[in-house]
Amino acid sequence: MKKVSFKNSFIGLCKKKKYEKNVNQIQIVESLEDFIKVKKNIFNLFSKSKKKLCFYLHGGVGLGKTMIADHFFNYIDISKQRLHFNEFMINFHDFKHKSKSNSIAKFVKKLKQYELIYLDELQVTNIVDAMILGKLFETIFLEDIKVLITSNIKIDDLYKDGLQREQFLPFISIIKKNSIQKELIIDEDYRKSSVNKLQRAYFPINEKITFKFNQSFRKLTKNKKKEKITLSIKGRNLIINEFYDGIAKFDFVFLCDNYLGAEDYIEISNKCKFVVIENIPIFNSENFNQQQRFITLVDIFYEKRIPLMISLEDNFENINFSQKLTKPFERTLSRLYELTSII
Repeated sequence: MKKVSFKNSFIGLCKKKKYEKNVNQIQIVESLEDFIKVKKNIFNLFSKSKKKLCFYLHGGVGLGKTMIADHFFNYIDISKQRLHFNEFMINFHDFKHKSKSNSIAKFVKKLKQYELIYLDELQVTNIVDAMILGKLFETIFLEDIKVLITSNIKIDDLYKDGLQREQFLPFISIIKKNSIQKELIIDEDYRKSSVNKLQRAYFPINEKITFKFNQSFRKLTKNKKKEKITLSIKGRNLIINEFYDGIAKFDFVFLCDNYLGAEDYIEISNKCKFVVIENIPIFNSENFNQQQRFITLVDIFYEKRIPLMISLEDNFENINFSQKLTKPFERTLSRLYELTSII
């Protein structure tokens, strides 16, 4: 039986899920279809004539980038790996820590088992990653490994205003040279428009709202035993003081004002099926680091589809953000709409 085209497969997905069929999304799908070149019901890898090894899809939040990329990933029948960009970098740093020398070459050699690597939500926020990404991706492309990337940020604006950004510029040059770059433009954030009556965001933090928040939490954990559990992360212990059969409760300060990072949030998401976070503050330039950790936390919980219940100082649109984090935090707010609504 002849395999349906990727475009028709995507249209079928939209019909099945009752998604609105959007012309801009279809254009991206058509570009991806050109990228893969399916002929005679056989996947013939990627068109070498174009000499582009990367498809870089960027655009605003809640427009369907990940939905399209996920469907593409599931559609193609080749050896492949899907990772959130944070997980990909954690894997690299873990490998580098264990490897004595030539860690990039050895790491990429392990990646050669895959014909395609899909990295969701690429963003660069620290100088350690910024300094090594150029050499890492140069090696990936030299090994003829294909890459699919989604991001909220166009290539030229990655790590904008970052510390020692000049050391990041080789990566921008390499990724632009090897990429088909497409932007998905839609006026509406689908996550916000689909918010239902189950939204579990409580604000502002006052006596009345705190009572409602605690009431909902008691219902959520009714007949569940409270435990204290310990997660071991690279020789460190992370203690969850309030754990109720997969439901964990945290204060914002514990999660984002301590020296926690992506590895810790991944371990929490692996252990928990529902997370409660209270006392999310109004963000500004003074709590920049806490906001950056919160962005990472929400990204990982979104990737793992962890439902949230939260309390905030103000509503989503008024908790503000550091100007340096404008784009990433737009994504965070959009994802909070969804994570506080999903069952």
